[in-house]
Amino acid sequence: MKRIKKINYTSWLFILPAILVIVSLLLYPVLSSVVYSFTSKHLTRPVSTFVGLQNYKKILADEQFYKAFFMSIKWTVASIGGQVILGFILAMLLNSIKIGKKMFRVLLIVPWAFPVVVIAVIWKFLLNGVYGFIPTMLVNLGLTDTLPQFLSSGTLVFPTILFVNLWFGTPMIMVNILSALQTIPEEQYEAAKMDGASTWQTFVSVTIPHISKVVGLLVILRTIWVFTNFDMVYLLTGGGPANVTMTLPIYAYKMGWGLKLLGKSSAITIIMLIFLLIVCSIYFYYSDKKEKENV
Repeated sequence: MKRIKKINYTSWLFILPAILVIVSLLLYPVLSSVVYSFTSKHLTRPVSTFVGLQNYKKILADEQFYKAFFMSIKWTVASIGGQVILGFILAMLLNSIKIGKKMFRVLLIVPWAFPVVVIAVIWKFLLNGVYGFIPTMLVNLGLTDTLPQFLSSGTLVFPTILFVNLWFGTPMIMVNILSALQTIPEEQYEAAKMDGASTWQTFVSVTIPHISKVVGLLVILRTIWVFTNFDMVYLLTGGGPANVTMTLPIYAYKMGWGLKLLGKSSAITIIMLIFLLIVCSIYFYYSDKKEKENV
């Protein structure tokens, strides 16, 4: 019995660093946000009081919150949809070529290899409406009469930041789908061909079932990442022009660090957390239901 206890203590000792990291980097910020969301916490005032659901009521009554919320949904759906479609097409192309596959894979993964900060700063420089390389090139080629204001025009800004995010995020989707495609047994394609299946029928009956789980997990993980992503949009536009590209993370940041209302800012983050938990729960419910139907 003493030996068993010793082994248990030893195993806990080995996982203790991981537990401390999780508690310090994940659990503590979440719990502190929950507590602050029920208080009048202010960054410049040492004393705060319990206000109950007042922060949530004020946030849910703010018109800007709904604009930022729907902007976040629009940004997430467009980004994930575009990344999955482009990533799938590129993965299929890479999976079909025989020569230079490794070289093309390395070249296509380059955008994902750089930090978001570097990507955003480079694209902001290239798209600058005064001296940017891309607007200047378009004028020199005679495609436009004036320098396009990609990051300050209300009509151009969203397609522009969406393009940058697609360029940045597609490689990760591509690599994962390509890995899933390469695990499909060649015998299944040969069997489908012998049965007289067309290319489309083979694609639907063989390819899709093998990659559907991978694509589903990619979609849910990227949804969480893009919906809560702050740095890409903030570094490119700061939520402008005129709050056109303000997402919930930027709205929470400006509420907390701009207006110093940490209680309200925490309430926004908790609302985001609840929304993502609902989305994940729906996904896993239908995923489990589909698996049980297929058994």
